[in-house]
Amino acid sequence: MLLTINLVSVSLFGKTEFWFAIIKIIAIVFLILIGVILVIIGFKTPTGHIASFSHLWNDSIFPMGINSFFAGFQLAIFSFVGIEIVGATAAETCDPNRVLPKAISAIPFRFIAFYVLSLAVIMSVTPWREIAVDKSPFVELFVLIGVPAAASIVNFVVLTSAASSTNSGVFSTSRMLFGLAKEANAPSQFSQLSNKAVPVKGLLFTCCCLSMAVVLIYFIPDVMRVFVLITTVAAILFMFIWSMILCACLSGLSQKTTPSPSNFDL
Repeated sequence: MLLTINLVSVSLFGKTEFWFAIIKIIAIVFLILIGVILVIIGFKTPTGHIASFSHLWNDSIFPMGINSFFAGFQLAIFSFVGIEIVGATAAETCDPNRVLPKAISAIPFRFIAFYVLSLAVIMSVTPWREIAVDKSPFVELFVLIGVPAAASIVNFVVLTSAASSTNSGVFSTSRMLFGLAKEANAPSQFSQLSNKAVPVKGLLFTCCCLSMAVVLIYFIPDVMRVFVLITTVAAILFMFIWSMILCACLSGLSQKTTPSPSNFDL
C-alpha cells in the first residue's frame, strides 16, 4: 500500500503523512491533557499513589545508573530517526527558502511538546517504579480513566505511527538514492524518474530492502528481540549519518566565512 502511495505522486505522499501525523498528534495531546487533569485533581492510582509532578524528582536523575541510561538511549534516538527528511524534501517544495526554516525551527518545540511532556505526564500519574514493562504506559493511562477500548485505540495509533514512519523512510531513501545516482555515487538506474517525477526504481529497491525484516522475524521468532536489534543498529547508523551531516554543514559554513585571496590587500 505504501509503495503504491509513493508511486502515484509526491502530493499523495504528503496528504497521507498529514493524516497519519494528525492521528498521532491528537492521541498525544489527549493523553497529556488527561494526565495534567489527573495531577490537578490528585487522582489516586490503584497502587495507592497520588498523581503528582513530584514523582519526577523524587528519585535521582539516573536512579538505575548511567549504564541504564545509555541502554535506553538507543530506543530514544530511534524515535527521531528520519528527522533529516526535512532536508530531503527541499527539492520537491515549492518555496524551500520559506518552508524549510519554519519546519526546522519547529522541531525543538515538537520534541518538547510530544515527547518530553508525554513522558513527564505518564511518570507524574504513575511513578516509574510502578510502570509495568510488559504493558504500554499509554494504554494504562487511558485504562485509569475508565476507557475500556484503550488498548484498541492505542494499537490503532501505533499502527498509523508505524505506517507513517515506514512511509517517510520509503520516500526519503528513494530520494537519497536518486541524489546519489545523479552524482554518480549509485547505479544510474536510480536516477530515472517516471512521468510524474517519481524515482520508481529507487522506491522498488527500498521496499525490497524493507521486506528483509520479514525474513529476520522468521529466523528470530522473538519480535521484541528483533525490534531491539533493528532499533539499536538503526540508532547507531543514524547517529553516524547525523554526525556526517553536521560536519558537512560546519565545513560549508567555514568555507563561506573564509575570505578569498582576492579580498586581501596586496
